[in-house]
Amino acid sequence: MEREKRNDMSFSRKRSFTFGAYGGVDRFTCGDETRPESVEDNILEALDSPTTAGNKPILSTSNNQRDAELFEIIAKLQGSRIDEQRCEFPLPLKSQLLNIGEDLPLILPSKLGGYWIDPPLEKLRDVSPTSSHHGFDPESYDIMERDGEAKIYHEFFRSRYHHSFIAMDPSLGPLVLSVCLEEEENKLRVILRMKECSLHGTFSLSLFTNMPSAVELAKRLSDKVTVSKFDVVSYLKAPDLIAAFDEHRVSSNFKFGVLYQKEGQFTEEDILSNNKESEKFREFLSVLGGTIQLQGFTGFRGGLDVCHGQTGNEAVFTSFNGREIMFHVATKLPYTEADPQQLQRKRHIGNDIVALVYQEGQTPFLCDVIKSHFLHCFVVVRRVQKEEKEGGAAYQVSVTAREDVPPFGPVIPDPPLFTDHSQLREFLLTKLINAEIACYKAEQFSRLELRTRSSLLESLHNELFSRSRCMMGDPSVAAAPPSESTRGPPEGSGGFIENFKRAIRVRSHSFETLGVPRKNTGNSSQKPKVDKDAENDSSGTAELKDQASPQEET
Repeated sequence: MEREKRNDMSFSRKRSFTFGAYGGVDRFTCGDETRPESVEDNILEALDSPTTAGNKPILSTSNNQRDAELFEIIAKLQGSRIDEQRCEFPLPLKSQLLNIGEDLPLILPSKLGGYWIDPPLEKLRDVSPTSSHHGFDPESYDIMERDGEAKIYHEFFRSRYHHSFIAMDPSLGPLVLSVCLEEEENKLRVILRMKECSLHGTFSLSLFTNMPSAVELAKRLSDKVTVSKFDVVSYLKAPDLIAAFDEHRVSSNFKFGVLYQKEGQFTEEDILSNNKESEKFREFLSVLGGTIQLQGFTGFRGGLDVCHGQTGNEAVFTSFNGREIMFHVATKLPYTEADPQQLQRKRHIGNDIVALVYQEGQTPFLCDVIKSHFLHCFVVVRRVQKEEKEGGAAYQVSVTAREDVPPFGPVIPDPPLFTDHSQLREFLLTKLINAEIACYKAEQFSRLELRTRSSLLESLHNELFSRSRCMMGDPSVAAAPPSESTRGPPEGSGGFIENFKRAIRVRSHSFETLGVPRKNTGNSSQKPKVDKDAENDSSGTAELKDQASPQEET
């Protein structure tokens, strides 16, 4: 009797299954004493049964749906990992788009949201080549400054007699203070470097009875300073190290991805698998820059191989307003026949922060179709007019970015149409550079930048402290070569990711120089992983980028 009761309870209770990271739950409940042999048989019987008024299906709609969900989870588990990474284009929307004959927008929002589009879909207007332009002002194409105060030290301090001081604040951490006396203007110019930011100010000498101390000046810039004493920096090459820290965010080099989207291509695999370049696409690439041979190339290479041809033979490169720009063109990167993900291409484009999408046809670009933790902005260009004798091709432009990326210029004209290639080039290159600078203010990158700055400032403080003691003849500190972070970035390099990994790589070296034990996070086995990831090339693999956030990677 008890056994039958237990059997009844086992059949009536809900069964829960956990499938790895999916956490899938099967809520199928069987209330009969005779359990079906298989769920598939019940589904087939339900489908074959006539649904007349007097004959109801064997399975209810809710149970049938639950079974379908169960099989969907099982199929997902048995499928390849590529299926779970991809953002599928909504099928009803896809079929509708393929049957619509009128003009379609360049960009469609993600069904999950999280992106803004400019111009907004609800404000799209006539984009015919004969429409008049509003707001088109090439003179307003100003490039944003990523750090407006980065060169103040180089401009006002290096050419004048000045002093620098260091301290370790209990709450703020390492502090580096620089003070310059400008006698011709009877004022003091001061820079206080902290982990969060650098504070710059000028003070008239009339504000002080006597020459103020370093502590007094630091507290005038920030009331959070609690130290009671600063140490004087006596290292002769300290200005070089300080300038390298101040300007670590300043880079004249940029790299952008270029994707080629043909008619009817909705998925990442389709877009990345394009190999043949049409004449129209090559014409557009010529607007961006010139095609160069990578073998032996001496300019900014943007992570591409210029020695062994492992990243292709050609690339698109240009110089613009004193800046070097390398384009990672998907069709020029290596193609792997048996790799649907095309990791050889995505390892470069997926690690860019901004990408440009060239559309051939009326197929819209979905905001989140390219899966990457780094790509935050897409500039989409579509050719909307065939070449004519009087004028060249016309190009329509639209921009999308993640919602935490602030707006950036130049303003897209209304209608967003360009018929002059030189104006298009000026607009696109300015827009791409400003897009990357604006993306650094997004949440993910702002956290990484804070971590980078903290590591570099800590390394600078330790370097100045140890070398000043060596200059003073302290025998307890052995001389050591400057670390990578204090030497500044190598010639031709640059970029946010490179600076971040450089900061992490040299942090342990600075601690060992001072004889300071490393911080233990509670798991010593994790330390080698940090060093290993820091040594990796900044491009990495797209698959790793899809699995981990930027914080986890480093």
